[in-house]
Amino acid sequence: MVRFGKKAAVLVAAGTLTAMSVTGCSGSINTDAVVVTVGGEEITLGVANFYARLTQGQYETYYADLMGMTAEAMWTQEAEGDKTYEETTKEALLESLENLYLISQHAGEYEVSLSEDEQKAIEEAVKQFDEDNTDEVKAIVSGYRKDVQKYLELVTISQKMTDKMKEGVDEEVSDEEAAQKAMQYVYFSYSTTDEEGNSSDLSDEEKESLKETAQTFCDAVKAGTDVETAAADAGVEVQTATFDAESTIPDTALVAAADALANEGDVTEVTETENGLYVAKLTSLLDREATDAEKQNIIEERKQEQYDSLLAQWREDTEIKVDEKVWKKVDFIDYGVTVITSEEESTDGATDEGAADESASGGETSDGAADGAAE
Repeated sequence: MVRFGKKAAVLVAAGTLTAMSVTGCSGSINTDAVVVTVGGEEITLGVANFYARLTQGQYETYYADLMGMTAEAMWTQEAEGDKTYEETTKEALLESLENLYLISQHAGEYEVSLSEDEQKAIEEAVKQFDEDNTDEVKAIVSGYRKDVQKYLELVTISQKMTDKMKEGVDEEVSDEEAAQKAMQYVYFSYSTTDEEGNSSDLSDEEKESLKETAQTFCDAVKAGTDVETAAADAGVEVQTATFDAESTIPDTALVAAADALANEGDVTEVTETENGLYVAKLTSLLDREATDAEKQNIIEERKQEQYDSLLAQWREDTEIKVDEKVWKKVDFIDYGVTVITSEEESTDGATDEGAADESASGGETSDGAADGAAE
C-alpha cells in the first residue's frame, strides 16, 4: 500500500499523488546512479525513476483507454519519426525533470525557499509513504525517503517559482489588439443522422437542394427577416460565436467571410465547406465581454512567454549531461502502473490527511493490466 497524505497532495503541482499498483517482474535498480548532471548538480536514478513511474501511470490511465489499446501497445507504437511513444515520452519527462532542477537552482534569485510548514508537510508525507509500503514496492517505484522527499521539494519550489518567473510583464492591452467580433450563424450539414445515431452523407441531388435552402435563408436575412425566424423556416438552429481574424472555430472559411463584413448587421454569402454550408450575420464589431476576456488571454500568453524564455535561457547557460545507459534502465514495458484514488472525510468535515492513497504490488505483467495516474 503506497500512500500520500493530504499535506503531500497540496504540494504537487498537477494534482494529487494517488493510489498506485505496479505489475511486473520483481527487481531493483541502483537509485544512486546518476542519470543527469545539471550545472554540476546530480539527478539520481531514484528521483528520475520515481517521477517516471508517476508519469507512466498518468499516461496509462488516461491515454491508453482513450486510444483503445493496451498500455504495452501504446508504448510501442510509433510516435514521431522512428521513435516509439515510450521514447518520446521519456525524452519529454526527462527535460521536465531537468527544468525542475534548473528552477530550483535559480530560486534564490527570487527569494523563494521552502517554509518550515512546507518542509514539515513534506517530511510527514515522506514518513507516511515509507511506513505504508513494503521494501518490494519501494524497490519498483524508487519510493525511498530521499527520492520521494527530493521530488516533493522540487515540485513545491517549482509551484512557488511559477508566479515569480511570470512577474513584470506589460499588462496593458488595447481594445484594438484584443478586439473580438460577434456573429450569429447557421450550418447546413452535408450529412444526416438517423434515430439510431447512424450518419450518412447526402447525395449530390440532396446537396443541391440544400444549397437552395441555404440561399433562401441567406436572401431572407439580407432582406431583413429575423435570423431566428428564417432559421426556423429553414429547419436549422441559430448559433453564436465571437472571433477575430485568427480564429478557426467554428470554421476558418466562415470566420474569414464574417471578418470581411464591414458593418454590424451585414450578412455573408452562403459559404461552402467540405462538410456543409454556413451563413453568418455580423452582430458586433467589438464584443465587450469577449474582448476583455481576450485581453486576459494575451496577458497570460505574455507571462507564459516570459516563463518559457527564462527556462530556455537557463538551459542555454547551463551544462546538462545525460547518461543514456543509466536512463535506459527505466522501461515502461517492464512494469505496468495502476493508480487508485480514494478520498475520505473526517467526522468534522475536513479531508483526512491519509485520503490520497497509493498502493503497489509485484506480479506478472499482462496486457491491459497497466493503468495509472500520476500528478
